[in-house]
Amino acid sequence: MNTEVTEYVWDPLVRLFHWSLVTAYAVAWATGDDWMTLHEFAGYVIGGLLLFRLSWGVIGTRHARFGDFVRPPREVIAYLMDVVRGRPRRYVGHNPAGGAMVVLLLVTLLLTVVTGVLALGGEEFRGPAAGLAIRMGDDGAEFFEEAHEVLANFTLLLIFAHVAGVILASFQHHENLVRAMFTGRKPRATNH
Repeated sequence: MNTEVTEYVWDPLVRLFHWSLVTAYAVAWATGDDWMTLHEFAGYVIGGLLLFRLSWGVIGTRHARFGDFVRPPREVIAYLMDVVRGRPRRYVGHNPAGGAMVVLLLVTLLLTVVTGVLALGGEEFRGPAAGLAIRMGDDGAEFFEEAHEVLANFTLLLIFAHVAGVILASFQHHENLVRAMFTGRKPRATNH
């Protein structure tokens, strides 16, 4: 019988956002070269999800708010040094490195969406940036297409780093962080 005491950490909207973003990004990544209509749709979904998360980061539940997990760089570096030493402090919500990764992923994804919209407007004369197409010319449209691709690839690199961090933290703290992102619950902490 499992007697582990847990506490509620991730609200349903955070969890729905997370897994919806995972799905939309995977669809956008897989369809970028062949199914542009689906790729564009996934990009707009990502944009909507990001707008939701940015607002939920201000008005959401305790562990969803940016104020709960965005830490100064010195705290992030100190936490990473503790990770390397094998003795990182456990956090109920995001640890400082996880919080930095959330911010980095949100910013990178937002830039990926914006450059995608600008590339679509400049090359295909469609979407919200279609009116800018004449002003940006072929060079501008090509710049945004290249920037979009670089940002999408950088985002994929960040995703791999994020997954590696989740695996490492799960191992170091003897908890299943993936399960927590499904259930919303983590083992009760002795230090908050």
